[in-house]
Amino acid sequence: MKPNQINNISSLLLLLIFISCSKGKGSGDDTPPVRMNLVSWSVNNVSGKTDYDNVPVLPEMRFRFSAPVKRSSVTNAFSLSEVSASSVAMNVSYADADSTVIIKPAASFGFLKKYKLTLTRLLESTAGRTLENAITIDLRTQLDSSRKFPQLTDDQLLTKVQAQTFKYFWDFAHPVSGLARERSNGSDNVTASGGSGFGIMAILVGIERGFITRAQGLTRLQTIVNFLKNTTVKHKGAFPHWIDGNTGATLPFSTKDNGADLVETSYLIMGLLCARQYFGDADPTETMLRNNINEIWQNVEWDWFRRGGQQVLYWHWSPQYEWDMNLPISGWNECLITYVLAASSPTHSIPASVYTNGWTRNGAFVNGGIYNGYRLPLGPAFGGPLFLSHYSFLGINPNGLTDAYANYADQTRNHTLINYSHCLNNPGSFAGYSDSIWGLTASDIPAGYTASSPTNDLGVIAPTAAISSLPFTPAQSMAALHFFYYVLGDKLWKDYGFIDAFSLNKTGMPVRTWQSTRDQSSS
Repeated sequence: MKPNQINNISSLLLLLIFISCSKGKGSGDDTPPVRMNLVSWSVNNVSGKTDYDNVPVLPEMRFRFSAPVKRSSVTNAFSLSEVSASSVAMNVSYADADSTVIIKPAASFGFLKKYKLTLTRLLESTAGRTLENAITIDLRTQLDSSRKFPQLTDDQLLTKVQAQTFKYFWDFAHPVSGLARERSNGSDNVTASGGSGFGIMAILVGIERGFITRAQGLTRLQTIVNFLKNTTVKHKGAFPHWIDGNTGATLPFSTKDNGADLVETSYLIMGLLCARQYFGDADPTETMLRNNINEIWQNVEWDWFRRGGQQVLYWHWSPQYEWDMNLPISGWNECLITYVLAASSPTHSIPASVYTNGWTRNGAFVNGGIYNGYRLPLGPAFGGPLFLSHYSFLGINPNGLTDAYANYADQTRNHTLINYSHCLNNPGSFAGYSDSIWGLTASDIPAGYTASSPTNDLGVIAPTAAISSLPFTPAQSMAALHFFYYVLGDKLWKDYGFIDAFSLNKTGMPVRTWQSTRDQSSS
């Protein structure tokens, strides 16, 4: 080989070596490093959600990444805390060559609590790349299914519920009038006429069950009846919704609702008539009580509330605003007792035409539709709140009661079963709804007050709804009572019975929607 050929080959080899070295040196800069992404996550093997209900109190949370993580970055990247409370200590472990991070709380979560797990972009891979996709996961823990109170027979449990609910009306009645205090407005001096009718019935139960003596009950009833007859301001014989427990003066329920409330009056009269029948002995004290109740009852001018002879009764009348509230009482709703009492009044009765045209609206209150598999004879779609089947039937027995429009045993039972089935089906996916947690009716809610029903379901359960339905759905109501008392009792059961309402949704724990120094029960 000639010298110039050797030189050319040497030059070519040097050029190839230079190019090869240059490519090797540049390849590290030109190839993008591996990105760091969250590929998947799970809580106790349930994947891909950011909002978990019914979480065990010692959950395992797994996060799988597209690259191995730098362990030193994990502590700053992950945070676990109870909502509106302090942070929670975590135990961290690794799997899949550090591509999976496993998070567990260092100690068990609390039952029915809400927690938040946050993963930020502070997480790094071993190659030094930061996480591309952060995430926050809400966790609501499961119920503590342990029994909170000793086992009782069903009769003992029902007696306990009756006794402690009775104590609310007995212990916290107004000291002057004996009337039931209004529990929601913050004043101990405001009493409720309709609530007092319910309270009178509770006194009769208290006597019958031996919670108080007959003499004690009679003395309390004398106080109530004498105050209503001699002190309370009445409007055409009807009572206002709210009464000053000291003076008997009318207290406005709202600006124009400052006079007669015919529906609340009917609840009060219903209770008084029950007391009249219960205290039937011939001795002078009980005879006087009956005579006073008859006078109160017969002085109510039911027919006057036809507002000039119309074929309907009106709910309100005000000395200042007269009929401005303009609310005719038409069915189907909680007001059946108003028409029954008006029709049966020995002094101021209404003709059948008022019942037919006003209450039934010539049969327009008939429903007949099928809801959740049950035929509803009367009323709004899905039946409305359960108090529609509770209030009037405190004094009217629906069993065997029929007319051209309905079998009222079917009405009350099917209304309740529609409400129960709605909660069982749980179309709103509210936490906890089941065959043991059901019952939608009027109650306080976190934002105030509402009449809950299948068509107005905000995830708030009122214990009184299911328990008061015992005459209509004994098996379903008893199952709810067992759960409310034994499982949720540490949250729901207070000195004077069950709280007004609760929710297992969003807040993660039962919500006591109103507060009182009395631990009042729902009424």
